[in-house]
Amino acid sequence: MMDNIPPKVQNQIAQFQQLTQQIQIVTTQKIQLEAQVRELEKTVEELEKAAEDAVVFKNAGSLLIQVKDRAALVTELKEQKETTEVRVKTLDRQDKHLRERHKSLQDQITQALQGPAVAAPKPESDSG
Repeated sequence: MMDNIPPKVQNQIAQFQQLTQQIQIVTTQKIQLEAQVRELEKTVEELEKAAEDAVVFKNAGSLLIQVKDRAALVTELKEQKETTEVRVKTLDRQDKHLRERHKSLQDQITQALQGPAVAAPKPESDSG
C-alpha cells in the first residue's frame, strides 16, 4: 500500500506516528507527576495534622530515616510539590504543542491522500 504513496507523504506519516508516541509518553509522565503532586499534598496535610510529639520518618532510598526537624521536612515536601507542579505545567505545554503539530500533520496527510479537493478548470486553448 505504501508503494503508491509519495515519499513526502510517507515521511509525514512516519512523523505522525512518532508524534503519536511522544504524546503517549508525555501523557503518561504527566499522569505520574500529577499523582506525585496529590501524594505530596496528602503527605504534607497528614504531617501538619499529626501531633507535635509524633515520630516521623522519611524515605531515603530503601530506608526509612527518623526525622528530627519536622518543619524542615514540611518545607522540603512543599518545595518538592512546587517543583513537580512546574514539571506538570511544562509537560502540559509540551503536550499542547505536540497535539497541535499532530493535528496539522494529520490534516496535511489527509489532504495529500485525498488529492486536490477541487481542481481548477484548465484554460481552454484557442487553436482556431
